[in-house]
Amino acid sequence: MSTDQNVRVIGDSVDEEKQLDQAPPSPRENEFLVEWEGANDPLNPRSLPLVRKWFIVIVVSLGSLLVTCASSIYTTTYDQLMNAFGSSQEVVTLGLSLFVFGLAVGPMVLSPLSEFYGRKPIYITSIFFFLIFTIPSAAAQNIQTMLVGRFLDGIAGSAFLCVAAGTVADLFLPAEIQKPMMAYTLAPFLGPVLGPLVGGFINSYISWRWSFYILIIWSFLVLIAVIFVPETFHPVLLARKAEALRKSTGNNAYHSASELARGSRTISQALRQSIYRPFQLLLLEPMCLSLCIYTAFLLGILYLFFGAFPLIFSTNHGFVLWQTGLTFLGLVIGLVAALFTNPLWQRNYHRLVAKANSELAEGEKPQKPEPELRLPPAILGAVLIPISLFWVGWTTYPYVHWVVPILGSIFFGAGIFFVFSGIWTFLVDAYPAYAASALAANTFTRCMFAGAFPLFGDQMYEKLDYQWASSLLAFLAIGMMPFPYLFFRYGKVLREKSSFAHS
Repeated sequence: MSTDQNVRVIGDSVDEEKQLDQAPPSPRENEFLVEWEGANDPLNPRSLPLVRKWFIVIVVSLGSLLVTCASSIYTTTYDQLMNAFGSSQEVVTLGLSLFVFGLAVGPMVLSPLSEFYGRKPIYITSIFFFLIFTIPSAAAQNIQTMLVGRFLDGIAGSAFLCVAAGTVADLFLPAEIQKPMMAYTLAPFLGPVLGPLVGGFINSYISWRWSFYILIIWSFLVLIAVIFVPETFHPVLLARKAEALRKSTGNNAYHSASELARGSRTISQALRQSIYRPFQLLLLEPMCLSLCIYTAFLLGILYLFFGAFPLIFSTNHGFVLWQTGLTFLGLVIGLVAALFTNPLWQRNYHRLVAKANSELAEGEKPQKPEPELRLPPAILGAVLIPISLFWVGWTTYPYVHWVVPILGSIFFGAGIFFVFSGIWTFLVDAYPAYAASALAANTFTRCMFAGAFPLFGDQMYEKLDYQWASSLLAFLAIGMMPFPYLFFRYGKVLREKSSFAHS
């Protein structure tokens, strides 16, 4: 993943999009634009001590890890829930799907609210209600309470997926950002695969309710920590600074850029745009739609594994719950290994940029690098994924050692990370004026797929057998495998015909 690009995208794209949609008027005569007073402005979050910056990064990373882990730890409670409530597995599985559906719709509301109120109020509200809505799950006496609580929990927790990365961008300059962003980036990928691993041990030895008790304790600790996290959103801080200057001087000529940009824009207008624009991109931009469906399909497979792995390893190798949880270690290793290849992809990107500049005509000035140069990681990841699916599928026999399919899953973990990092950065570079909406469209589609796939995953593996069920997914992945390469080669042509994309 290109870290500096990822930071600019996730951290600032919402603000850039608002400003491009409604350009701020230039300050009128006798008006003063309030900005930071150099790099050492005490109100600037980037002037905080390094230790405090890292404390903030760790807190928001733990929040993101908590929410994504909560999505999948639930899968290890299935057997106990079916016995406790007399429900079928299909009904119990809805608890996973509804949580992820909540993650899909929550950012549509929470992202624009953070534009008006800042990041800290959203964090506190989010983690507070996440804790509150986890309590009905822990105390549920029927499956209906569980399902409602899970959906509301997903909505509440989604703030740490749609807002938190921007906090890291608030704190560090691009030249300093790589390590803190690597720490944060790993959390939302690592959380879903850690859930079954941790939950497997919990639900093997104690009541399923302890899965939620632990989430409540974790949520409470994050809530306490978030209280000590200062506001870091630059537009809100500058608006407060301007307001303080107006009060202290009695001069109403002081304004921040965000105040000028917002004008009379209301929260309801921001909410409408937040909901409308992503669907506009999906419906009118085939390039955006294709890549969003591809990433959604891959995340759907990951969530389908939460049912398929326990089924495969318990049947073929007699694994108990805590042992099936350990089978997700392959995905963990793949994700971590892929993350630490970031410097290699950075060097490759700079090499491609230099090559493109060397091909310019004499006297021609270098232009902004083409967005397509961000796609090589996705091209490699697209190849690794079907290889991994075939490997896992055709080694799921009782006479094949259990470690062999786990080794194959390492390539899926690495591949999905490469695909996501390449496509995310490409979408933002390709749609600079609508970066926030492009990412929102991607988040919505992939969460909807991730919620839907577990509903039919177990049935598919039982009907088709383990080998052909994985092969079906692999063949579909092969059908989509050319997408990153095709857009790498022909994306510029498509962007020239688009009314949304940068050309």
